[in-house]
Amino acid sequence: MTTNRPPHRDTDLARMMGYADGETGALVPPIHNATTFERAPGEISTPGGFSYSRSNSPAWTQVEDLLTRLEGGAASMVLASGMSAATIPFLALEPGAHVVVQDVMYWGIRAWLNDFAVHWGIDVEFAEAGSLASLQAVVRPGKTRLVWIETPANPMWNVIDIEAAAKIAHDAGALLVVDSTVATPILTRPLEFGADFVMHSATKYLNGHSDVLAGALVAARDDDMWQRMRRVRKDLGMVLGPQESWLLLRGMRTLHLRVERASENAMALADALSSHPNVAEVLYPGLPTHPGHAVSVRQMTGGFGGMMSVRVRGGKEGALGVMRRLKLFASATSLGGTESLVEHRRSTEGIESPVPDDLIRLSVGVEHADDLIADWRAALDG
Repeated sequence: MTTNRPPHRDTDLARMMGYADGETGALVPPIHNATTFERAPGEISTPGGFSYSRSNSPAWTQVEDLLTRLEGGAASMVLASGMSAATIPFLALEPGAHVVVQDVMYWGIRAWLNDFAVHWGIDVEFAEAGSLASLQAVVRPGKTRLVWIETPANPMWNVIDIEAAAKIAHDAGALLVVDSTVATPILTRPLEFGADFVMHSATKYLNGHSDVLAGALVAARDDDMWQRMRRVRKDLGMVLGPQESWLLLRGMRTLHLRVERASENAMALADALSSHPNVAEVLYPGLPTHPGHAVSVRQMTGGFGGMMSVRVRGGKEGALGVMRRLKLFASATSLGGTESLVEHRRSTEGIESPVPDDLIRLSVGVEHADDLIADWRAALDG
């Protein structure tokens, strides 16, 4: 029996959409190190469609095609870092543009907006994370050009309804960008809910091995705004190197397996810690007690991700004491790798951080859940 049904997402990831080298039959692509490409004799055009690697490169082609397929978009681009991907939509706006962003988001983006973007001439206004009413209140019809949301939002894991946020943005004449780093396209595809662009810090789950710095953007439409964003990447040289592109593609082949396992582990750990007497609160969208749980059920498929935060009793010293006693959770920045990590975000972000002193952020890895639970219980009991 034959069928015209396209392959499942998992199959496309594992097989890189059926890649095989046309000359050798190799199932793993080569690393394209070239920075310049030969033109046809006496012509401006290039037979392969590539001229100079700051504009376009075969090193990116497969990973961008795969990202476009995963998110159900029209086009993708990979960049030198997550911050490169995050800043491009703002840099593509006209000076003086009004933008609305969440007050809880990745701290690096918030710091850049408060510093560089304001001096760049962008009018930045903050809305309460997870609150549609707050978003509606600060959006200016006919004035706002871009709305930025992150869901779940790092590190408090606030959840916002993407479809409702898209309607608010579009009714005001604005574009909606969703930072979907934590959800990944395995759990949420924001373009299906009306988002115009999806951003990923590809350093995290997309790569998944803590050895590549990369970012990614996916567009619902290949329109004028998208072309401006592509020009920003080219003009500012925010391009991803060939080695990093190859490693990112390698990591994405197991994305579905890693995200599913991390989600299962995080759910088990969240359940186990919720009733511990030394835990004040577990912030995880998969818990029915989480204020964004119902929305998460609607827009996250197959799990709730590997990120969570735990507020422990005893304030900052209590939190740091627990971290010192953990054996399997390394104290380190970043997330989305195979290994489990913890971080005291208030210390990392500084005195202006909105994060409580007693909060520990967890990136739950793909180790055995029983070991992770036992590690946390021992640290809390200690």
